[in-house]
Amino acid sequence: GLVFPKTTEEVALFLQICSTHKVCVVPSGGRTGLAGGAVAPNGEVVLSLSRMNKMYPVDTLANTVRVQAGAVTEAVHHHCLPSGLTWPVDFASKGSSHVGGNISTNAGGVKVIRYGLTRNWVLGLQVVTMQGQILELNGALEKNNTGIDLRQLFIGSEGILGIVTEATLKLTQASPQTDVLFFGLDSISSVLKLFNEVRKAPFQIMAFEFLTDNCLQSVAASRKIQPPFSDPCAAYVLLEIERPAHAGAQSITDMWLESIFEKNLVQNGTLAQSPREAKELWSLREGITESLGNRGFVHKNDIALPISNLEAFISDMYQMFEAGHQGAEVFLFGHIGDGNLHVSTLKPSSMDRTEFMGKCHQADLELFTLVQKHAGSISAEHGIGLLKKDSLQFTRSLTEIALMREIKKVLDPQGLLNPGKIFN
Repeated sequence: GLVFPKTTEEVALFLQICSTHKVCVVPSGGRTGLAGGAVAPNGEVVLSLSRMNKMYPVDTLANTVRVQAGAVTEAVHHHCLPSGLTWPVDFASKGSSHVGGNISTNAGGVKVIRYGLTRNWVLGLQVVTMQGQILELNGALEKNNTGIDLRQLFIGSEGILGIVTEATLKLTQASPQTDVLFFGLDSISSVLKLFNEVRKAPFQIMAFEFLTDNCLQSVAASRKIQPPFSDPCAAYVLLEIERPAHAGAQSITDMWLESIFEKNLVQNGTLAQSPREAKELWSLREGITESLGNRGFVHKNDIALPISNLEAFISDMYQMFEAGHQGAEVFLFGHIGDGNLHVSTLKPSSMDRTEFMGKCHQADLELFTLVQKHAGSISAEHGIGLLKKDSLQFTRSLTEIALMREIKKVLDPQGLLNPGKIFN
């Protein structure tokens, strides 16, 4: 079954009925998640929030806006722009992802280094429990130091504790003028050295994205375009910076760029001369997943490491693949600025899909063991859902998992809401 409520009261009434009759419910947003968090494998009723897309007037005094959970991320951006404000949660799927889904997964994206995760930009929540209780959590308060912050409990819990129906979002000034730069480097080690220099630079970093050469070649072939540099490099960095707001801004950026080349940190570089060129450079990073998908079946991992452990982890990871998985071509890219790596493996055309998935499963166990060794997370921004629940113990202790189960029991004692997600 599939239901399309339009109000929080309709959601509450429906969940109350489902609780009485012991019917399982799966909440659904824009369906852009990559961990199987909104699938209904056992015939559960799917509750879609797509008709709950109302956006209320922007409060320009408080810099907030209240929206229903089905509001599309990009629609919220457009709604706030006439006020000179924005909700700075931004990623490739913004044209179809829902605010409720972003909140339920604590979504990340390309500007986490500048703005942080979704939870930083949610002031208040309206949530419905499986029993049909409507909770108003924190409202539009900036400060509210009155016990456990239940709002944060629901953010990132993937819909297993309650269904977010409305949210009061915190806004910031719409993006200032930015410069987009693209660098070629001789190694991943150089990428991290460049990041160290960028962090000390006289400007605000908006994004620091990284990709290996095979990722760039894949995008270039898929889009039938020439790479930015005639000679290939081992790795590339896309850097977006906030242009300093004063007359000498350009000379500051130019002097910093000169210093980067003088220190031989980069082999090549280009600066976008127009918004169109900036968009083209961004497409080299944001087009990777699509270009790989066009070539065949891709196995994806989304991991996070403490930034200081990145270099050692990446070295260990490549050694792991070379030692036991020589046939696997690894495509590495991600948000270096917040320690988030996307590790993709493309199925060889000659290999059977079942055999490939078996090899991927074995490689994942070894990869997650390395992630655990380096104190990382097996899921940086995609969540656990159905697909990663068997590997949760690599990131969370048994005590933590037991506590999560107890919290689930308190809020959903019959286990009817999004069953089988995160843990069984």
